[in-house]
Amino acid sequence: MTLSPKGTGHLTAGPVTNSRISGVGGYRPRRVVPNSEIVDRIDSSDEWIRERSGIIERRFAGEGESVIDMSVFAATPALEMAGVAPEDLDAVIVATVSWPYQTPAAAPMLAERLGTKGAAFDISAACAGYCHGISLASDMVRTGTARNVLVVGVERLSDFTSLDDRGTAFIFADGAGAAVVSQSDTVGIGPTVWGSDGAQWEAISQTESWIDVHEKNLGWPHIGMAGQTVFRWAVWGMAPVAQQALDAAGITADQLDAFIPHQANVRIIDAMAKKLALPPDLPIARDIAYTGNTSAASIPLAMERMVRHGEIPSGGLALQIGFGAGLSYAAQVVVIP
Repeated sequence: MTLSPKGTGHLTAGPVTNSRISGVGGYRPRRVVPNSEIVDRIDSSDEWIRERSGIIERRFAGEGESVIDMSVFAATPALEMAGVAPEDLDAVIVATVSWPYQTPAAAPMLAERLGTKGAAFDISAACAGYCHGISLASDMVRTGTARNVLVVGVERLSDFTSLDDRGTAFIFADGAGAAVVSQSDTVGIGPTVWGSDGAQWEAISQTESWIDVHEKNLGWPHIGMAGQTVFRWAVWGMAPVAQQALDAAGITADQLDAFIPHQANVRIIDAMAKKLALPPDLPIARDIAYTGNTSAASIPLAMERMVRHGEIPSGGLALQIGFGAGLSYAAQVVVIP
């Protein structure tokens, strides 16, 4: 960007380039928590949980294993795949709702651990946070603000989950996923379709504000959810958003090589695939079965698993969509790294 002569009253922007995801990485904590550890306190069964959510097991972070620790473990392989050294990062974006500090953000501390002094900030868009981060990173790269941006979705939701809440105890889990967004000769990230519906904020929310926690000495607050409200919104409201993302990218469902939605519930995933009329042989992420709902981490974790196992082709097209508390959502088509 250059400044125009004095008095002309406008700026002249530099050239716009393209962006792509150049690397992905993921980290799942070592502690595996099967449904059998959850069922007694909520008077449930393994069969009920599998039928309701598709979850077989989930991962919980270990003692002292922080949001920053998990982010480092996810970011390192993402940087290696991208061929980007930490010092070549121009920005670090962390999407999370479970970093236990109001301030400072997690991103500057992650940047310090990685060894970069670039811009660093957090975003709070819950399960849609990663897709928001990809959009922000893509715009930064395309406009020349940055060459390489690290986007991390990370959650330690076990801290905010009541194991006595029959509606949520079996859902949430911990983990981190990361992606590096870099300059590209070709378009690698399509336009983002995003939005919010704040009128329904109570459908997924922290059950007590930090003011309540302070004044009533409540200990850790928990996340509550109106399951049926969220299910209807996700199925009926998000399939059209996914279709809009396909339209914005100028492609049709039969051109996709993968569908990677937020891992909220396998029934939501299957219903969305049906409403989008996706090809029956299209690889669809169902990482929730063994990872649970990791909110902002779920999409990059699912993509990382599919890439690592060779389930989806490098250079192919993936539709990704995040949706959750806020209520917030974001979707885009990306080229698989």
